[in-house]
Amino acid sequence: AHPPSDSSVVEFRREIASELASSPELRAEFEQLYTLLCRFRGALEGAAGSKRFDSNRRQLELLGQTKKIIGRMACGFGAARSGLARLHAFAMRVQAAEPYQSMAQLLQYDEHLATLNLRVRVGADGHIHGFEIAALKENVQNAFVTSPWRRWLSKVELLLRGFRFGEGEVMARLIDAVFDGILPDVALFVQLLGDMEFYLGTLGFRDVAKAAGLDVCLPEFVSADEPRVLQGLFNPLLAAHGTHPVPCDFRTDAHSTTVLITGPNSGGKTRLLQSIGLAQVLAHAGVFVPAKQARIAMCSRLVVSLIQETTADQSEGRLGMELIRIRALFERLPPGAMVILDELCSGTNPSEGEEIFELVITVLARLTPQAFITTHFLNFTARLERERKLGDLRFFQVQLDHHQQATYQFVDGVAQTSLAQRAAERLGVTGDQLMSLVERNVAIASRPAE
Repeated sequence: AHPPSDSSVVEFRREIASELASSPELRAEFEQLYTLLCRFRGALEGAAGSKRFDSNRRQLELLGQTKKIIGRMACGFGAARSGLARLHAFAMRVQAAEPYQSMAQLLQYDEHLATLNLRVRVGADGHIHGFEIAALKENVQNAFVTSPWRRWLSKVELLLRGFRFGEGEVMARLIDAVFDGILPDVALFVQLLGDMEFYLGTLGFRDVAKAAGLDVCLPEFVSADEPRVLQGLFNPLLAAHGTHPVPCDFRTDAHSTTVLITGPNSGGKTRLLQSIGLAQVLAHAGVFVPAKQARIAMCSRLVVSLIQETTADQSEGRLGMELIRIRALFERLPPGAMVILDELCSGTNPSEGEEIFELVITVLARLTPQAFITTHFLNFTARLERERKLGDLRFFQVQLDHHQQATYQFVDGVAQTSLAQRAAERLGVTGDQLMSLVERNVAIASRPAE
């Protein structure tokens, strides 16, 4: 992801997202404009309309849709207070220019060349018995309409000069001239379509969260030495896969700290890291974050290092790959960055892993990062908490209920156990369970063949 680094761009996006979320009428106008743009794109790709093989008619349909889009911008966003007001300003500028006026005149010429009044005689049997033309009046107010004598003289003049063409060719030249004038403005529709999808995406995320009983917000930006507050934080990836996430509250007394998180397997540690990282990215993007309330500091970069599956073509073993990712981390890590590391140094024995672990967090402190690291080195982490040699360390553990089950909440401190035995029982990997499987397989193998 490459969110904007300019705070003014972030604030610009936040204002738009906030106004769309707070005004149902404005959001409806926004969605209708998006629908018109999608239809325009479909027509432009030749996928709309039964007359798409008539070149003139297809181009006139495109011009007609262009006029509707400009009209929707002009009428629907005049009261906007955020950057949406730019749509109204853009439309008003386009409508005041000569190319748009020519387009409007050409469309009117195509739809309303003349008015014909008829008198129709209807008999007692209900059938039409005759009619007569009462009046025929050309739309002389249109710039493209000329008198019959003028049109006849123009044709004679062109014939004497050796030009041969049909009515369709004349219309094609008119359409091309209008298209050339309006094309610079129409080209901006492509970028606008992508921008609108960005905001509709964040509104859709807000709608999905609300339907699931979850809250989202636009975070408050604070400095790095102020507390981090993530209230009602949830993992949107779980919601996307149909699992209802359990919100949690997460707070640190400052942003520029290294947070060590311990707890049992399947206790929510990795999901917490994902939630924090996604909240940071979405905050930088200027959109809603997955939390009821959030106070977040901007960071210079977000670096995430998660455990990767072993592949046949990797050049090193698990420990080697672990060391490679640590090296890559420090090669691109600037001061003040956010660092997310899942199960650091889990690929080696505890004594050596703890030594590398301590080296990493010691060097990290020099960069004053916003760091979040999960680990199963419980004794080592408890020693760090007791000794307090590194002042910028904070410690959180998975909260357990009275049944020793994870609540997916996080509290201060270091976990006492990873509950590996309980996980083994849950997954059927105790001594008795494994032995019963062995005895079953032996019994099956010893049966005489039929």
